[in-house]
Order: sequence, then structure tokens, then C-alpha cells
Amino acid sequence: MRRSIHVLAATLAAAALALAATTGTATAQDPATSTIATGLRVPWGIAFLPDRSALVSERVTGRIWRISPNGSKRVVMRVPGVDTNAGEGGLLGLAVSPNYARDRLVYAYTTTARDNRIVRFRLGGRSRAIVTGIRRGVIHDGGRIAFGPDGKLYAGVGETGDTGLAQNRRSQNGKILRMNPNGSVPSDNPFKGSRVWTWGHRNVQGLAWDSANRLWATEFGQDRFDEVNLIRKGRNYGWPVVEGVGSTQGGRFVNPLITWPTSQASPSGDAIVGSTLYVAALQGQCLFRIPIEGTRLGTPTRLLAGRFGRLRTVAKAPDGSLWVMTSNRDGRGQPRPGDDKIIRVAI
Repeated sequence: MRRSIHVLAATLAAAALALAATTGTATAQDPATSTIATGLRVPWGIAFLPDRSALVSERVTGRIWRISPNGSKRVVMRVPGVDTNAGEGGLLGLAVSPNYARDRLVYAYTTTARDNRIVRFRLGGRSRAIVTGIRRGVIHDGGRIAFGPDGKLYAGVGETGDTGLAQNRRSQNGKILRMNPNGSVPSDNPFKGSRVWTWGHRNVQGLAWDSANRLWATEFGQDRFDEVNLIRKGRNYGWPVVEGVGSTQGGRFVNPLITWPTSQASPSGDAIVGSTLYVAALQGQCLFRIPIEGTRLGTPTRLLAGRFGRLRTVAKAPDGSLWVMTSNRDGRGQPRPGDDKIIRVAI
């Protein structure tokens, strides 16, 4: 009987934690918007160049567009070897070298016929793989890449639906990876000889750093909760043992700071402007605005709710605005005239 009471108490405590962490949201008055570009085919990644133009990847074509702030656009690259019929895979995240003015290097996370990999190239030049052998899947390929303030390249990698990979530190799947610009392992990574920075992830979709160099990541949940996590070196974020907020098992796992029911969010790309985190939501069809309060997050508000459909990526533009990309032609949305689009949001 005592054991049953203890089990019941633990279950009720976990349920209370989950309820407390499920974030209420409000809808705010929308900021001014304008359309930068139309007619894109499932845009996914975005990275700005020093001249303030943006590189934009199309997941299902393997093309990279160069789009200027006035909306003029042209294809500048078709990345070789991309499997454009790879479920949720294809040409995914983009990143521009911090030393682009000198080395002209662009990085891309791609799905090939054999694996997911990270490649780098000069626009129009040969592509060279710097990381290979990341397992590919019909779902949960991850794909977001970004350079951190430390000059290292970070990558969000999904577990491809094979949940056991997230808790297997020898696998690159279900992780956030950290590497040198040439793909090698930094000497200060938490696990010797491994690119793994954090583990226990289902499908990380957004990576953004605040002014204190803290990394905030968005992540798709399964049946219950989507998440925003504060990423700390070497920590385990619990999937598949824990979804949303639950027992940390004595500090073994890290709980998310914000959760939403999966029907309300599917948080994809994120960006930070000042002390505010912005999250593009696919299922939620909105842009969440969330105050950053040190190592905590305030209550989200919904912007652009229902106006543009599914939102895949948000990025801070050089002029301080946000560029937001729709994903209505991905087979899960309802295309609207001009889709897919890039919307400029004045904040």
C-alpha cells in the first residue's frame, strides 16, 4: 500500500509540474509587415551576407536564392547531391562563415541518398562535406545550423523517429552538435572526441543566442508538449524518457522553460532581438514573442496569428527587422496566392 501511495504521489507531482510549465499565450496587436519575396518552393534556411542580402534554401529543390532587401532575387547555387524526395529532409539549414568577407564560405545541412551531412562551399563552387554519417530518416532530420558567438558551428540533429538514438551518446542523432568550422571536434567539447554538445533531443529546429551568449533552442515534441530549452554544455534534455516537464531524475535531465501543447505550436526557427525571443510556429501559424528574463522566459504572445499560414523560419535582418518564411507548400499546409513567401516584420 505504501508503495502505491508513493507512486501515486509521484505521478500527481509530475502532472502538476507539466501543467505549471504549459505556457499560456495571448494574442498581441501585430506589427507592420511587408512582403519581401514570393513564389518560393518550401524555403527552409536563411543566412545574411555582409551586403545585407540573404541566402535562402529551398528544401525540395536544392536551390539557394540570393534575395536583396528590395526583393530582387536570383538563384546562385544548386547544392549537388541533395535528395529532394527525402521526406522531411532535403536542403535544410544555411549558415555564413563569420569570416565570410575573407573566406567566402557558406555552410548547408543537407540530406543525401545515404545520410544527412554538413557541407561547405563558395557560391557556385565545389561542395565539400565536413560532417557525414548523420542518420537520415523520413522524419526528424533536424537541420538547423548556426555559428555561435564562440565562432563554432552548431547543428540541431533529429533522432529520425528512432527514439533510442537520443540517449545514445555515440550517435550524432537526437543531439545538438558543436564543431570547428572545418568539422573537427573542439578541444573544449564536453565529451572527448565527440561533436555532441547536448543530448536527449527529439528534433531541434531553432538555435539562437542572447546578449549574454546563452543558447536558446526550440524543439518539436511528440504527442503532448513542444519546447523551448536553455542549452547548457553537456546536459541531457530527456527525450524519450521525458516529454515536456517531468522528473529530472535527480538532475540527470534538464526541463524546458516553456512548453505548448503540440496542437498550438510546432516551434521551428527562432531569433533574438534585444531581450526578446521570437519563435516561428508551423502548427500554431503564428510568431511567438517571448521576453527573456535572465535565464528564465516570460509569457509568450502571438503575432501574425493565422495571417500567413505555417511559419518555418524567422531571422534577424541587418536592419533590425525580422524576416519570416512561410511553409505552406510543404504538403502539410494550404498554399495561398504567392506562397511561399518571405515577410518583413518591423519590430
